[in-house]
Amino acid sequence: MSNSATKSAIVTGASGGIGSAIAKRLAKDGFSVVVNYAGKPAPAQAVIAEIKAAGGQGIAVQANVENAEDVQRLFKESMDAFGRPDVVVHCAGIMPLFPIASGDVAAFDKVIETNLRGTFLVFAQAAQHVLEGGRIMAFSSSVLAKSFPTYGAYIASKAGVEGLVHVLANELRGRNITVNAVAPGQVQTELFLKGKSDARIDELKKMNPLERLGQPEDMANVVSFLAGPEGGWINSQVVRPNGGFVY
Repeated sequence: MSNSATKSAIVTGASGGIGSAIAKRLAKDGFSVVVNYAGKPAPAQAVIAEIKAAGGQGIAVQANVENAEDVQRLFKESMDAFGRPDVVVHCAGIMPLFPIASGDVAAFDKVIETNLRGTFLVFAQAAQHVLEGGRIMAFSSSVLAKSFPTYGAYIASKAGVEGLVHVLANELRGRNITVNAVAPGQVQTELFLKGKSDARIDELKKMNPLERLGQPEDMANVVSFLAGPEGGWINSQVVRPNGGFVY
């Protein structure tokens, strides 16, 4: 890793939910953070304001992860501001749910484009630019092991993400760069809670033996560990912070 005064991290999908918690935690850990967002700038600017108020530094950069030119520009703007990244955390993704029998090709293509193609594009840039000794992470999901109905496109995309993680770890042999996936269980975000009744949320809490939903900060703790000096021997793994939800 580069010296602590100059280390930097790029976090995609960092304007809310899990991504914003990760961006804030890495800033607290001493990284200059690039907060990537796809849509409205205001939430990303709010994350940056919070980081700066706590004594950290960062910038917000708009980029759609499924667009190759956007991802190239994200890395260029990041490097113009903070030099080559030490850490890249690819958090951006979407989760529309629909049955396979619907044959909804447009919805399927959008999920694959954002979640899988997006990971490929972010990994391609990360592989070129992350410093020796750095860390690359992508987000998968613990739902892969459950195979819930209507999750077909999402699970297919995240299974692909896990495949890319293992291959990139091998491709980066000799550079002392780790590549891992973080696969959360149910996490209490606005996106997750949307449209769910209190009764349904109680049911979901009981799906793991700890009987609570994960918090975005639980995911940020895992990323902080993997990004730090003590996480350096963990490579090509799928880490499942899920309270025992699956395994």
